[in-house]
Amino acid sequence: MDNSQKSPARQLATGQAPSLECMDNPEWRIMSDINVSVVVPCYNVAQTLARCIESLVNQTAQNYEIICVNDGSTDATLEIISSYARRYPHLIRYVDQKNAGLWNARWSGTDVAAGEYVAYVDSDDYVDPCFVESFYATAKEHDADIVVCGFKRIDEDTQTLLSTEMNEARDSFFPQSDPGSLISINSAAWNKLFRRSLLSSMHRLENPPAILEDVALSQLAYLVAQKRVAFTGNAPYCYMIHADSMINTITAEQIESVRKALLEIRRFFVQEPNGKKLLESYDTTVFLHMGIAIPFRVSASAQLDLSQELALMTDYLNEHFPYWRTSQFIKLGYSLKHGGAFLKLYIASCFYRLHLMRPFLAAYRLVVERLHIEIKW
Repeated sequence: MDNSQKSPARQLATGQAPSLECMDNPEWRIMSDINVSVVVPCYNVAQTLARCIESLVNQTAQNYEIICVNDGSTDATLEIISSYARRYPHLIRYVDQKNAGLWNARWSGTDVAAGEYVAYVDSDDYVDPCFVESFYATAKEHDADIVVCGFKRIDEDTQTLLSTEMNEARDSFFPQSDPGSLISINSAAWNKLFRRSLLSSMHRLENPPAILEDVALSQLAYLVAQKRVAFTGNAPYCYMIHADSMINTITAEQIESVRKALLEIRRFFVQEPNGKKLLESYDTTVFLHMGIAIPFRVSASAQLDLSQELALMTDYLNEHFPYWRTSQFIKLGYSLKHGGAFLKLYIASCFYRLHLMRPFLAAYRLVVERLHIEIKW
C-alpha cells in the first residue's frame, strides 16, 4: 500500500513547478560541490517540522543541502523554516509558494536543487544521522540512478518501533533487465535517492494525482533510469505512524485523478523505446494499487459503494492495463520462486479474480485496525 497516503490531499496545480515567491532570504544562493540535496515539502507541519530539520542538520555527511518548500502553510511552518535558515545559512535554503500540493512542492525544491542527487523527506518524519551519507556512498559505489534505503515504522504517540523494513541486503539491478524487481520495492519517494539529471529528464504530468503521488513519481523515474537501482542495506528513515493513519478515506474525485494520471504515465511508457520492456511490470504495479490499495480505502468510505467501485476498477484495468491479467509477476511459479511481496500479490489477485475482495478487504482491515499491523503491498 502506498505510504504516501498519510499526506492529506491538497489543491492541485499543473505539472510544472509553481513560481517561487521567497527569494527574500538573504542567504539564498546557488551552492557548488553539493553531493545531495534533501527536499522537504512542508504544509502546516509546525508541530513536527523542528524534529525533522534537526535530524537533517545533524547528518554525518558533508557537502549536502536542505531545501524546505513551504507550500502555502497557514500555521507557523514558514516561521520555523526561516528561523532554521538563519541559523544554518550555508546548509538550508527555502522556497515559499502558494499552496500547490505535494507533487508540485517536491518539484519546486527539485528545480532549484544543486546536488548531484536528490532525496525527499516528509516533514512529519525524521532520519538517522547516517541517512545522507549511506545514500550517497551507495550511489557512488554502484553508479546508481536510484538508491533505496530501509525504514523504521514508529508509532508517533508512543514512539514504539512497529517494524523495520527494506533493510535487508539486496543486489543492485538494471530496471530494463529485471523489471520484476521494481514491483518488490515500496513506492514511497521518501526512502529513495534519485540522480538529479534523472529527475530532470523525467516526464512532468499535466494533471498530477491527488493521491498516490509517490507511485507516479517512482514509475516515471524507473521509465528513464539507465543505470542501476541499488540498496543501502540499512534503515535510517523514521516513518511516523499517526493514530489516524489507519483510517484511509477516499473520494471519487481522488480516484478519478489517479486513473487519469496512471493512463498518462502509461502513454509515456508506450512512447519510450525502453518503456515497452517495463509495461508488464507497470501494469502489475497499477493492479497492485488500483485493485488492492484503492479498494481498501474505498471499503472505509461511507460515500462510495465498494461493489460498484470494484466493477469500475476491473473494467478500467481490463481496458487500459491488459498485462495485469497475464503478468508473469502475479503467477504462482514466480511468486513461489521470489516469495515475499509476490506471494502476497498472488494471494490478493486470486481473491480479486474470484470476486471475493469484500471478505478479503474485511480481513485486511481487521489486521490493520485491530492489530495495528500495516501490510505492505
